[in-house]
Amino acid sequence: MTMNKPRKNDLLIPLLTFVFDIAAFESAFLLSYWLRFFSPVTDYFEITLGVPPIESYVTASIVFIPVFILVFHSRKLYGARRNVHLSDELFVLIRLITIGMMMMMSATFFYREFSFSRGVFILIWGTSITTVSFGRFIVLKLEQWLYKKRKELKTVVIVGKNKTAELIYQLFHNQLALGYEVLGYYAESEAQETSSLSHGKYLGPIAQLPDDIMVLRIQTALLALAHNEQELLIELLRNTEGKNIEFMMVPDMLELMTSRIRIQEIEGIPFIKLKDIPMSTWNKILKRGFDLMFSSVALLFAFPLMSIIAIIIKATSLGPVFYIQERVGLDGVSFPLIKFRSMRIDAEKTTGPIRNKKDDNRATIIGKILRRTSLDELPQLFNVFIGQMSIVGPRPERPFFVEQFKSHIPKYLERHRVKTGMTGWAQVNGLRGDVPIEDRTKFDIYYVENWSLVFDVKIILKTIRAVIFADNAY
Repeated sequence: MTMNKPRKNDLLIPLLTFVFDIAAFESAFLLSYWLRFFSPVTDYFEITLGVPPIESYVTASIVFIPVFILVFHSRKLYGARRNVHLSDELFVLIRLITIGMMMMMSATFFYREFSFSRGVFILIWGTSITTVSFGRFIVLKLEQWLYKKRKELKTVVIVGKNKTAELIYQLFHNQLALGYEVLGYYAESEAQETSSLSHGKYLGPIAQLPDDIMVLRIQTALLALAHNEQELLIELLRNTEGKNIEFMMVPDMLELMTSRIRIQEIEGIPFIKLKDIPMSTWNKILKRGFDLMFSSVALLFAFPLMSIIAIIIKATSLGPVFYIQERVGLDGVSFPLIKFRSMRIDAEKTTGPIRNKKDDNRATIIGKILRRTSLDELPQLFNVFIGQMSIVGPRPERPFFVEQFKSHIPKYLERHRVKTGMTGWAQVNGLRGDVPIEDRTKFDIYYVENWSLVFDVKIILKTIRAVIFADNAY
């Protein structure tokens, strides 16, 4: 049997990213030099010591760009198939560029033969963030284009045929832009026709995988095995010793996303901390301060638009402008949530409480537009301002549905350990509208246990993107 050579498709994208970063930093140095000494900025910041030679800044870039590259490399920013949006990476770039600038400024402090302009340092920091982000955006779009053209794909197989295996197959099969080509799946028997795996290729029993690694040029095996199949995993690891293949195990998604087991030692005694308080007192103050500042500014700028919306609602349908509904928030305490009314006043008279769905005929004409653009949520800024909600957090649910969900969705009530929010981690990951509440819960609990102010800002930026493209909003 002919053995195929292993694929080498993890070189192009990291190389392009590396080259674009170098070009971006060099552009930042030259652009900052021009801005400081030759642009209209000089009308406001007078040049008192003359214009330094550009050669000095070019030399500095040759010395310090490798420093920035090494800082980036230390945080694994040159990997392949990282599949990140610019909003995900922006804060990482800002932090690492800031670290690089501090190293640069520290080094130039001891170099006395040439005095670098402090204004240029500030400009380099700002322009570097801009040029590097722009360069990485181009590479990301190029990467996704290559994957959609079935270029540079990484070959993977799925091991197992349970529900998790089905989810993996659906994800990679439907989203080629992620950069993976699913060759098929290994299991002790073929999947049933009702399983999404049945649309893929059955490659044989799990024991066949080691012999197929070179033949099929398999690069990664995604393991989705049940607890009673652990012996198969041990055997598989043993039989693939000495073979170049990457194993990635996919545990139960809910347990993976909601478990943060830590060990804390007190006077020599190790304690396993199974559950922690999600926010310290200081972090609560920090988050509240951010919410208060953000909601105040947002209300100020949104007031003219909210006034126009209120007039349109009043003019186009009977009933009040605002719709006040009881929702469950922090610690399970209910509060009155405020929204622009988007439905008829008798929307639930005959049906009782039901969840929103696509093409809901209960919505008014203007209501459909408000829901599509999420403008019906704007009055919740008042809820945030008075402290009943947060800008970011799990979306608040009605008591009727909370009573239903808490009995059959694991860890559902964990969502109430923080303030509910206008937007959340689930929403910016496409889980809006009538989607399974189990999926939302996974992301909500992940947010609760991984909160940070930077995380909040990232979610806000992703929310802006989600609202513009109106994904699953109705």
